[in-house]
Amino acid sequence: MRIDHEFVERIKQTYPKGTKIELDRMDDPYRDMPKGLKGIVSGVDDIGQIHCIWENGSTLAIIPGEDSFHKVKEQELEQNFEPEADTELER
Repeated sequence: MRIDHEFVERIKQTYPKGTKIELDRMDDPYRDMPKGLKGIVSGVDDIGQIHCIWENGSTLAIIPGEDSFHKVKEQELEQNFEPEADTELER
């Protein structure tokens, strides 16, 4: 396999550790990785796979060009964020 080092470097710059992403499509017959699943990038390896910690507990890597995903904008996070009720304030 020939590795395009410029492509890998672009992936590393575009998806640094801590980047929040959302899965659009992943064809993996061994894992349940549904559309809309959110994750946080834990790193990019030397062949350009994006390693994530997913909200379902999986640590499966994304393969750019094979899987479909997008960055989650901070605005989307704020709109979908529902804090748990603070029992101290409810008294």
